[in-house]
Amino acid sequence: MSATPSPKHGAATAHIADLLREAIIRGEFAPGARIRQEQVAELTGASRAPVREALRMLAAEGLVNLVANSGARVSSLSLSECEEIYRVRERLEPLLLGMSARGLAEAELDRLDGLALEMTRTSDAEEFLALDRAFHLGTYGGADTVVLTDLVTRLWNRTQSYRRVYTALMDERARHVVHDEHRLIVAAIRDGDLDSAETLLAGHIRRTRRQLAGHPEVFADAATTTRNIA
Repeated sequence: MSATPSPKHGAATAHIADLLREAIIRGEFAPGARIRQEQVAELTGASRAPVREALRMLAAEGLVNLVANSGARVSSLSLSECEEIYRVRERLEPLLLGMSARGLAEAELDRLDGLALEMTRTSDAEEFLALDRAFHLGTYGGADTVVLTDLVTRLWNRTQSYRRVYTALMDERARHVVHDEHRLIVAAIRDGDLDSAETLLAGHIRRTRRQLAGHPEVFADAATTTRNIA
Protein backbone atom coordinates (compact mmCIF):
# COMPACT_ATOMS: atom_id res chain seq x y z
CA MET A 1 0.00 0.00 0.00
CA SER A 2 1.57 3.30 -1.06
CA ALA A 3 1.48 6.42 1.06
CA THR A 4 -1.32 8.73 -0.06
CA PRO A 5 -2.63 11.80 1.78
CA SER A 6 -6.14 11.41 3.09
CA PRO A 7 -8.74 13.50 1.23
CA LYS A 8 -9.83 16.82 2.60
CA HIS A 9 -13.38 17.48 3.74
CA GLY A 10 -13.86 14.10 5.34
CA ALA A 11 -14.27 10.68 3.71
CA ALA A 12 -10.97 9.62 5.28
CA THR A 13 -12.46 6.34 6.47
CA ALA A 14 -13.72 5.38 3.00
CA HIS A 15 -10.40 6.46 1.46
CA ILE A 16 -8.38 4.28 3.84
CA ALA A 17 -10.76 1.36 3.38
CA ASP A 18 -10.37 1.65 -0.41
CA LEU A 19 -6.56 1.66 -0.16
CA LEU A 20 -6.46 -1.35 2.15
CA ARG A 21 -9.13 -3.25 0.20
CA GLU A 22 -7.23 -2.85 -3.06
CA ALA A 23 -3.94 -3.83 -1.43
CA ILE A 24 -5.43 -7.00 0.09
CA ILE A 25 -7.17 -8.03 -3.13
CA ARG A 26 -3.95 -7.44 -5.11
CA GLY A 27 -2.13 -9.76 -2.72
CA GLU A 28 0.11 -7.17 -1.07
CA PHE A 29 -0.86 -8.76 2.25
CA ALA A 30 -0.72 -12.52 2.74
CA PRO A 31 -3.45 -14.35 4.69
CA GLY A 32 -2.83 -13.81 8.38
CA ALA A 33 -0.68 -10.69 7.86
CA ARG A 34 -1.05 -8.12 10.63
CA ILE A 35 -2.19 -4.62 9.71
CA ARG A 36 -0.87 -2.07 12.19
CA GLN A 37 -3.16 0.91 12.76
CA GLU A 38 -0.31 3.28 13.56
CA GLN A 39 1.50 2.45 10.32
CA VAL A 40 -1.65 2.93 8.24
CA ALA A 41 -2.30 6.24 9.97
CA GLU A 42 1.25 7.40 9.27
CA LEU A 43 1.13 6.35 5.62
CA THR A 44 -2.20 8.04 4.97
CA GLY A 45 -1.74 11.09 7.17
CA ALA A 46 -4.90 10.23 9.08
CA SER A 47 -5.64 9.83 12.76
CA ARG A 48 -6.23 6.44 14.35
CA ALA A 49 -10.03 6.89 14.44
CA PRO A 50 -10.71 6.63 10.67
CA VAL A 51 -8.21 3.77 10.44
CA ARG A 52 -10.15 1.83 13.06
CA GLU A 53 -13.42 2.51 11.25
CA ALA A 54 -11.89 1.45 7.91
CA LEU A 55 -10.74 -1.84 9.44
CA ARG A 56 -14.25 -2.42 10.81
CA MET A 57 -15.62 -1.89 7.30
CA LEU A 58 -13.17 -4.44 5.88
CA ALA A 59 -14.04 -6.89 8.64
CA ALA A 60 -17.70 -6.62 7.63
CA GLU A 61 -16.64 -7.37 4.04
CA GLY A 62 -14.73 -10.47 5.11
CA LEU A 63 -11.28 -9.15 4.23
CA VAL A 64 -9.85 -8.80 7.74
CA ASN A 65 -10.40 -10.29 11.18
CA LEU A 66 -10.42 -8.08 14.26
CA VAL A 67 -9.11 -9.86 17.34
CA ALA A 68 -9.15 -8.36 20.84
CA ASN A 69 -5.64 -7.47 22.07
CA SER A 70 -4.19 -8.55 18.73
CA GLY A 71 -5.47 -5.98 16.25
CA ALA A 72 -6.38 -6.60 12.62
CA ARG A 73 -5.13 -9.44 10.46
CA VAL A 74 -5.91 -10.28 6.87
CA SER A 75 -8.45 -13.09 6.79
CA SER A 76 -7.00 -16.56 6.52
CA LEU A 77 -8.73 -19.91 6.22
CA SER A 78 -8.06 -23.48 7.21
CA LEU A 79 -8.53 -26.14 4.55
CA SER A 80 -11.88 -27.17 6.04
CA GLU A 81 -13.08 -23.55 6.16
CA CYS A 82 -12.05 -22.97 2.57
CA GLU A 83 -13.83 -26.15 1.44
CA GLU A 84 -16.99 -25.09 3.26
CA ILE A 85 -16.96 -21.64 1.66
CA TYR A 86 -16.43 -23.11 -1.80
CA ARG A 87 -19.29 -25.56 -1.27
CA VAL A 88 -21.52 -22.65 -0.30
CA ARG A 89 -20.37 -20.75 -3.38
CA GLU A 90 -21.15 -23.73 -5.60
CA ARG A 91 -24.78 -23.41 -4.57
CA LEU A 92 -25.25 -19.69 -4.11
CA GLU A 93 -23.46 -18.33 -7.15
CA PRO A 94 -25.45 -20.32 -9.73
CA LEU A 95 -28.60 -19.05 -7.99
CA LEU A 96 -27.34 -15.48 -8.20
CA LEU A 97 -26.32 -15.95 -11.83
CA GLY A 98 -29.82 -17.16 -12.67
CA MET A 99 -31.31 -14.12 -10.94
CA SER A 100 -28.91 -11.81 -12.77
CA ALA A 101 -28.88 -13.20 -16.29
CA ARG A 102 -32.13 -11.68 -17.55
CA GLY A 103 -31.04 -8.27 -16.29
CA LEU A 104 -27.79 -8.23 -18.30
CA ALA A 105 -28.00 -6.00 -21.38
CA GLU A 106 -26.26 -6.89 -24.63
CA ALA A 107 -23.62 -4.26 -23.96
CA GLU A 108 -22.77 -5.93 -20.66
CA LEU A 109 -22.61 -9.35 -22.30
CA ASP A 110 -20.24 -7.88 -24.88
CA ARG A 111 -18.09 -6.53 -22.03
CA LEU A 112 -18.05 -9.97 -20.38
CA ASP A 113 -16.98 -11.55 -23.67
CA GLY A 114 -14.21 -8.97 -23.86
CA LEU A 115 -13.02 -9.80 -20.37
CA ALA A 116 -13.02 -13.52 -21.22
CA LEU A 117 -10.90 -12.77 -24.30
CA GLU A 118 -8.47 -10.60 -22.34
CA MET A 119 -7.94 -13.46 -19.91
CA THR A 120 -6.81 -15.74 -22.73
CA ARG A 121 -4.23 -13.18 -23.81
CA THR A 122 -2.51 -12.45 -20.51
CA SER A 123 0.29 -14.44 -18.94
CA ASP A 124 0.37 -12.20 -15.86
CA ALA A 125 -1.26 -13.89 -12.86
CA GLU A 126 -2.34 -10.65 -11.17
CA GLU A 127 -3.92 -9.32 -14.34
CA PHE A 128 -5.74 -12.62 -14.81
CA LEU A 129 -7.07 -12.47 -11.23
CA ALA A 130 -8.33 -8.92 -11.70
CA LEU A 131 -10.02 -9.80 -15.00
CA ASP A 132 -11.50 -12.99 -13.56
CA ARG A 133 -12.95 -11.13 -10.59
CA ALA A 134 -14.41 -8.44 -12.87
CA PHE A 135 -15.88 -11.14 -15.12
CA HIS A 136 -17.62 -13.18 -12.44
CA LEU A 137 -18.87 -10.28 -10.35
CA GLY A 138 -19.98 -8.68 -13.62
CA THR A 139 -22.16 -11.69 -14.42
CA TYR A 140 -24.03 -10.98 -11.18
CA GLY A 141 -24.56 -7.30 -11.98
CA GLY A 142 -28.06 -7.78 -13.36
CA ALA A 143 -29.49 -9.07 -10.08
CA ASP A 144 -31.50 -6.86 -7.74
CA THR A 145 -30.99 -8.58 -4.40
CA VAL A 146 -31.35 -7.72 -0.75
CA VAL A 147 -28.56 -9.89 0.70
CA LEU A 148 -27.29 -12.39 -1.88
CA THR A 149 -24.99 -10.15 -3.92
CA ASP A 150 -23.32 -8.77 -0.80
CA LEU A 151 -22.95 -12.28 0.63
CA VAL A 152 -21.34 -13.63 -2.55
CA THR A 153 -18.94 -10.66 -2.67
CA ARG A 154 -17.99 -11.33 0.95
CA LEU A 155 -17.30 -15.00 0.14
CA TRP A 156 -15.16 -13.92 -2.82
CA ASN A 157 -13.20 -11.64 -0.53
CA ARG A 158 -12.60 -14.44 1.97
CA THR A 159 -11.21 -16.72 -0.75
CA GLN A 160 -9.33 -14.16 -2.86
CA SER A 161 -5.87 -15.17 -1.62
CA TYR A 162 -6.60 -18.82 -2.30
CA ARG A 163 -7.76 -18.08 -5.84
CA ARG A 164 -4.28 -16.61 -6.31
CA VAL A 165 -2.82 -19.94 -5.19
CA TYR A 166 -5.14 -21.85 -7.52
CA THR A 167 -4.07 -19.67 -10.45
CA ALA A 168 -0.43 -20.53 -9.77
CA LEU A 169 -1.30 -24.25 -9.67
CA MET A 170 -3.12 -24.33 -13.03
CA ASP A 171 -1.40 -26.16 -15.86
CA GLU A 172 -2.01 -25.46 -19.56
CA ARG A 173 -4.93 -27.86 -19.78
CA ALA A 174 -6.62 -26.33 -16.74
CA ARG A 175 -6.21 -22.85 -18.22
CA HIS A 176 -7.90 -23.93 -21.43
CA VAL A 177 -10.82 -25.38 -19.47
CA VAL A 178 -11.21 -22.18 -17.44
CA HIS A 179 -11.16 -20.00 -20.57
CA ASP A 180 -13.64 -22.25 -22.37
CA GLU A 181 -16.03 -22.16 -19.42
CA HIS A 182 -15.96 -18.37 -19.30
CA ARG A 183 -16.97 -18.17 -22.94
CA LEU A 184 -19.59 -20.88 -22.58
CA ILE A 185 -21.20 -19.18 -19.58
CA VAL A 186 -21.68 -15.97 -21.57
CA ALA A 187 -22.94 -17.90 -24.61
CA ALA A 188 -25.48 -19.76 -22.48
CA ILE A 189 -26.73 -16.48 -20.99
CA ARG A 190 -27.09 -15.00 -24.49
CA ASP A 191 -29.10 -18.07 -25.56
CA GLY A 192 -31.33 -17.85 -22.50
CA ASP A 193 -30.13 -21.30 -21.42
CA LEU A 194 -29.81 -20.50 -17.75
CA ASP A 195 -29.70 -24.14 -16.64
CA SER A 196 -26.52 -24.64 -18.66
CA ALA A 197 -25.01 -21.37 -17.41
CA GLU A 198 -25.67 -22.34 -13.80
CA THR A 199 -24.30 -25.87 -14.29
CA LEU A 200 -21.15 -24.53 -15.94
CA LEU A 201 -20.59 -22.09 -13.10
CA ALA A 202 -21.07 -24.73 -10.40
CA GLY A 203 -18.48 -26.96 -12.07
CA HIS A 204 -16.16 -23.99 -12.49
CA ILE A 205 -16.21 -23.32 -8.73
CA ARG A 206 -16.05 -27.01 -7.82
CA ARG A 207 -12.86 -27.47 -9.83
CA THR A 208 -11.11 -24.78 -7.82
CA ARG A 209 -12.24 -26.36 -4.55
CA ARG A 210 -10.95 -29.78 -5.55
CA GLN A 211 -7.62 -28.41 -6.73
CA LEU A 212 -7.07 -26.49 -3.49
CA ALA A 213 -8.05 -29.53 -1.42
CA GLY A 214 -5.07 -31.33 -2.95
CA HIS A 215 -2.66 -28.77 -1.50
CA PRO A 216 -3.15 -28.63 2.29
CA GLU A 217 0.28 -27.04 2.69
CA VAL A 218 -1.19 -23.80 1.34
CA PHE A 219 -3.36 -23.47 4.41
CA ALA A 220 -0.63 -24.40 6.87
CA ASP A 221 1.52 -21.62 5.41
CA ALA A 222 -1.32 -19.12 5.65
CA ALA A 223 -2.03 -20.01 9.27
CA THR A 224 1.51 -19.13 10.34
CA THR A 225 1.90 -15.94 8.33
CA THR A 226 2.53 -12.83 10.44
CA ARG A 227 3.84 -10.37 7.85
CA ASN A 228 3.21 -6.77 8.89
CA ILE A 229 2.09 -3.84 6.78
CA ALA A 230 5.66 -2.57 6.65
